[in-house]
This record gives sequence, structure tokens and C-alpha cells, in this order.
Amino acid sequence: MKYSVIGLMSGTSLDGVDLAHAIFEIQNNEWKYEIKNAKTYSYSEDWKIKLQTAHKLSAFEFINLHNEYGEYLGKLINLFTGNYNENIDFIASHGHTVFHQPEKKLTFQLGNGASIAATCNKTTICDFRTLDIALGGQGAPLVPIGDELLFAEYDFCINLGGFANISYKENEKRIAFDICPVNIVANYFARFLRLEYDKSGEIGKSGEINEALLEELNNLAFYSEIKPKSLGREWVENQFIPIFNRYSIPIRDKLRTFYEHVALKISKSITITQKEDIKILTTGGGAYNQFLMQRISEISKKKLVLPNNLVIDFKEALLFGFLGVLRFRNEINCLKTVTGAKYNNFGGIIYKI
Repeated sequence: MKYSVIGLMSGTSLDGVDLAHAIFEIQNNEWKYEIKNAKTYSYSEDWKIKLQTAHKLSAFEFINLHNEYGEYLGKLINLFTGNYNENIDFIASHGHTVFHQPEKKLTFQLGNGASIAATCNKTTICDFRTLDIALGGQGAPLVPIGDELLFAEYDFCINLGGFANISYKENEKRIAFDICPVNIVANYFARFLRLEYDKSGEIGKSGEINEALLEELNNLAFYSEIKPKSLGREWVENQFIPIFNRYSIPIRDKLRTFYEHVALKISKSITITQKEDIKILTTGGGAYNQFLMQRISEISKKKLVLPNNLVIDFKEALLFGFLGVLRFRNEINCLKTVTGAKYNNFGGIIYKI
């Protein structure tokens, strides 16, 4: 009833690998958690290039990278736990998403769990999405089961990572979906200015909204699709970025217009309720974008709750650790009301050491 787990998460924005060591325990029929330690390991330029171009590799090269990246994650775990005296029951790794096309029943998260287990000599659980995809689901978002069981006091849980996703209860059912891109696009434009990211949203704040661009973004077909729905790198590269490329305007104006688009889409998602006094948990790297957060609050007229920095930075790694616990216990860790799959399921492959 008590589990010591390390959760790993690598997001599409390529900030690095998040590792969170947490204790999960059932107390009075409720799950409790404690984050004991957490750290982000930034990617080297070499690894950024490898991950950014992985989808272009031959089959042999791709499988080789799958194994190499698994070993890399295993070595990060060894580095992370180097001075630990505590026992770790198992590792739960999300991996790095390279392909995500649920309409084709296809998703792939890089980082072979067998390689992780062999490198750090610890039982490893990975590949959480493919069963749900095979069952006709989106394979995403996966963390809402954690929102349900660990963060139930909030009306909405929003994560502002590479993509923004939202989770909430509706008619006693947990609903969740991807809202729009966030850091995957903001960081893309920041790199044109030789920056890793737009700190606090200051560059975008200095720009002006291009109304024609904003209208094009707002009218993308994805936003009229019914949920469940999810987004991937392919959609950003093929449908989102090409719209910006048609506008010869400064980067600061592109960022300003993009932030307005994100704020509008997120605000629409959290104003579905007429309740005034609601609690909106906001996490992920985008929560540090003060200008974006300000615009979401101004447009939605809702107050966003920021937890402590550990939860802001490591909630997704924490929750993948929790998904691992549920899989280890053979309990449901993926909800059909969230993904649209035929059944609730418990996804994840266990490589037992």
C-alpha cells in the first residue's frame, strides 16, 4: 500500500527530462503523495538534434536510437539516485513522443523500457499509451486519472507544457483533452532570437496582435472537433506553423498573437461553468509565463491557482509515477471518458528486474 517510485517525463518542448521521486500511499481509502526529490536534466545540443530529427530516421536507425535513449534515461536515473539511501520500488517512464497519430492508431514514445531497466537495474514500467490507442482511444491525455485521485479538490487541472491540456469532472465523469499548443510553439519562435524560451513572456508582451493571423489560428479545424481529442508534433509542423509562415511580421508580433490565441482557447475551456468560485490548478513550464497567465486571467475572469514550484515543474513526472503504481497494482490507469477508448484500461509494459 506504499510505493517509492521515480517518474520520468520528457515533453515536446525539449526542455529536458524531468525526474520525480515520490512516495504514494493509501490513507483512509484515499491516495496521498509526497515528492521526495525532483530534478530536470537539460538536453545537450546533440540530444536535442537527435530527438528533433528522430521521425526522419530509417527503421534501423530509429530502433537503435530507441535503445540508446533508453540507456541515456537509465544513466540519468543512476545519476539522480547516486547519493540515495532509500529503496526505489520501480521506475515509470513516459518516454519522448516522436509520433502521435491516433486516427491511424499510431503513437510512439522513444526510450526502450528494457534498456532503462537493464541500465539502472530496476523494474521499469513504460509504453503507457499504445493499449489505449489500440482500443480506439486518443492515448492522451493520460494524467487525468491522477487529477481524479490526487488533485480532486480542484475544479479544473490545466497543464501548460508543450501543449495545454485540461482535466475536469462533468456529470460525475472525468473529462480531459488537449486544448492547443503552448511551449512547443513559443520556444520555436524564441529560437529565432537565439533564446531557449521567452522568459516571462516579455518578448511577446512587447509585440502587437496581428488580427488576421489571430483569426486564422482561431479558426483551425481542430478547435471545432468534438472531444476527446489530442495534439502532436505532426499537427504543429503541418498545420499550425505554416500559417505563421505566410505573415512577414516580427517575431515579437508572432509571439504576441500566439499568446492571445492560447489565452482565448484556454479561457474558453475554463468558462464552461457558471460557477464563480472555482479552483483552477495550473502547472507546467507555461505557468512561469507571467504575461500569458495574465492574459488567461483577464480574458476568462477566473483566478488561476499556482501550487508550489515542485508541483508546477514536476506534476507530469509525478503523475506518470502514479500511473506506474496503478499499473503495478493492475488497476485502471486510463479512462475511456477521457480518451474515447472502448474500455477503461491499464496500460503499460512492465520490465521486471
